[in-house]
Amino acid sequence: MELTLAEFAWLAQKRLDPPVWDFIEGGAGEERTLAANTAAFDRICLRPSVLRGADSPDPTVKILGRTWDAPLAVAPVAYHTIAHPEGELATVRGTAAAAGVPVVISTFAGRTFEELAQAADIPLWLQVYCMRDRSITRGLVERAENAGFEALVLTVDAPHLGRRLRDLRNGFRLPPGILPANLAGDGFAEPAAHSRTGFDPGLDWSVVDWLRSVSALPILVKGILTGADAIRATEAGVDGIVVSNHGGRQLDGVPGTLDVLPEIAAAVGGRVPVLLDGGVRRGRDVLAALALGADAALIGRPVLHGLAAGGEEGVKGVFTVLLDELTDAMALAGLKTVTDIGPALVGPAPHPLRHGGGAFPTVPVGPAVPTGGTGRGTEADRPSATVPDGDRPHRTDLHLSDLHASVADPVMGTMNFLNEVTLRYPRAVSFAPGRPYAGFFETEQIFGYIRRYLDHLAEQGNSPEQVRETLFQYGPSAGLIRGLIAESLRADEGIDVPPESIVVTVGCQEAMFLALRALMAGPQDVLLVSSPCYVGITGAARLLDIAVTAVDEDGTGLSCAALEAAVLAERARGRRPRAVYVVPDHSNPSGVTMPLETRRALLELAARLDLLVLEDSPYRQVSPGPQVTALKALDRDRRVIHLGSYAKTVFPGARIGFVVADQPVREPDGGTTLLADHLATIKSMVTVNTSPLSQAAVAGALLESGGRLSRLNEETAAYYGEAMRFTLECLAREFPAGHRERLGVSWNEPGGGFFLTLQVPFRADNDALARCAKEFEVIWTPMSYFYPQGGGHHTIRLSTSYLTHADIEKGISRLARFIASQAAPAA
Repeated sequence: MELTLAEFAWLAQKRLDPPVWDFIEGGAGEERTLAANTAAFDRICLRPSVLRGADSPDPTVKILGRTWDAPLAVAPVAYHTIAHPEGELATVRGTAAAAGVPVVISTFAGRTFEELAQAADIPLWLQVYCMRDRSITRGLVERAENAGFEALVLTVDAPHLGRRLRDLRNGFRLPPGILPANLAGDGFAEPAAHSRTGFDPGLDWSVVDWLRSVSALPILVKGILTGADAIRATEAGVDGIVVSNHGGRQLDGVPGTLDVLPEIAAAVGGRVPVLLDGGVRRGRDVLAALALGADAALIGRPVLHGLAAGGEEGVKGVFTVLLDELTDAMALAGLKTVTDIGPALVGPAPHPLRHGGGAFPTVPVGPAVPTGGTGRGTEADRPSATVPDGDRPHRTDLHLSDLHASVADPVMGTMNFLNEVTLRYPRAVSFAPGRPYAGFFETEQIFGYIRRYLDHLAEQGNSPEQVRETLFQYGPSAGLIRGLIAESLRADEGIDVPPESIVVTVGCQEAMFLALRALMAGPQDVLLVSSPCYVGITGAARLLDIAVTAVDEDGTGLSCAALEAAVLAERARGRRPRAVYVVPDHSNPSGVTMPLETRRALLELAARLDLLVLEDSPYRQVSPGPQVTALKALDRDRRVIHLGSYAKTVFPGARIGFVVADQPVREPDGGTTLLADHLATIKSMVTVNTSPLSQAAVAGALLESGGRLSRLNEETAAYYGEAMRFTLECLAREFPAGHRERLGVSWNEPGGGFFLTLQVPFRADNDALARCAKEFEVIWTPMSYFYPQGGGHHTIRLSTSYLTHADIEKGISRLARFIASQAAPAA
């Protein structure tokens, strides 16, 4: 379940083609104004009033004679069908399902006014672009009024569309089939070009009178950014004002809308409603807007995010989040109703967060804001949304919008959430961590392993000074122990590669990072991943701005047919599928193992489609019984880049991983190098080298076992296999066949590894997890964490590696009681 609007945005970006995402998200010019819209809200500090008895706040508001469920409305945005096939129809239905608030329908809507009006039981308003051919505009207005629309919103800041650099760089054209359903003719594929021929650039204030002659509906003007224009608008007889900079998509360099809101509210003086458009991303932002003079706020891009993420349900989710946040903020701020919101609620943040060039100071407004129009506020001046420079502390703080988008990515916070739950409920049995069992570790082992490696160096003819130098200095970026790793791979896995094709890394995560950085040369390159997928690879891709396409697993892992279809679809979009990431053995998170015939088929498909395969298989040597041959051992064409880790087979604290990259690279001079050489070069600029001390510990373990980690881990593999077997036994005991069918519970039965998956009859989200931990004292992992493009909402992951039999038995018993309690309401 998405808990913030940022999570909907993340889902939308994953599901939309990059040019479409840029069309929705982009602004004009350098996008300073786009950034300023959200930055203005971040400079606001709320000042709550306590002991006000505001436990059940009422967010309703009355505007233009209509009572709205909340001071919110959907802003006019063109072509909702670009985000979802149902377009504005899904938007209207999703909004209505969450709250009775207006939806402003664009002139360039992808669904007809009539079908939208028929589906709507909430107010619909029409956004109006005035065309050179006034008969077109007249026809649109008359159709909307006849269909039952309740107001007109005249856009006044667009003689033509702004210069949007993302669209220009992308050569953006509307995708086939995306058309304005209420306009005849053609030429709409390039919105900016159409605006220059279709929009009337010669408009003046007389257009309000003309529009009044066409329709009896209330008229609001959208695009007001100064008090002077607000006064002109009221003198022209408008019924409302929308403070807007067109979402930062017209004239770059104008202020954020919240920054100019106090000036405009003061100029209007309560004569007509003032609505704010731009930058609202949280419920508390609505409070700030109302405190600074707005009667309501419009929501634009987040609605399209919800639409792209989940259609009607996604839009409903966006408004549900906003309403929950709004009422929560009202209660915590001591606000019983919207009329309690006044200028005393807001102040500048103690340490204002500056946007690098994106925020604009506002000249303080002198006149008080009359309260007759809304009944809100006091006689005190409404403050400006910014602080005069002279009053700022002498420091520069960073704004989140200045940082890379990955830092706010919901995927990055999933493990933190699990850790928080674990710390909050220390008595709970946790099936969440995929860590090795601690009972196999002895502190003295580390010293023994290091001493064994030091002896090995001496046996190789190194002097005491050279041995000391090896341990105390940086060492080569590619690593010290490549030869030992190569020997171990040959002995244990049948992978025969030269030492120089190996780079020793700081854990497998760095190996992923290096491989992705080297392989993905530009924005057209795509990484394919099996879905569900280990979050480490998708997280690394997110950090590097690499596009990820999910390929659904079937019951035995990655489907070659689905992979081929995904590759062909990406190529049809003009992108280059570069590599596919798989965990073929006892995968994290699903526990599935890829059969030998599928491995051979995958390698054949990779050769035919010219794909590389990233093989990550950390659980092979800690699983009981014979293992299916590794992909790299089957690789005859050097298609496989093998990612390795000693976290499970030696100990995770060493943080030693490696990458086998024996692919030849043709140099400009005609020579040939190995991909590993280039990965080492990248590493030299990231971690410089891998700790020699950690390498010594792992090398000692390899030497101790004669290079056979399978031998070193015989007892370990047996333990993990028994833990998995016992977990499955406990599940079967708690959920006998008939009972599990009635409940809708099922699970897979992995033959090794640390993980299994359990299908449950309820939505397995963070709320359910927190409730389970608190009330039943058992913790698991929602599988939805592992689906890059959505899914897994009724599945949980159980890790069996870290627990004793007693813990497993107790934990499965508690889990069974929780599942029964969740299934009962649905029964």
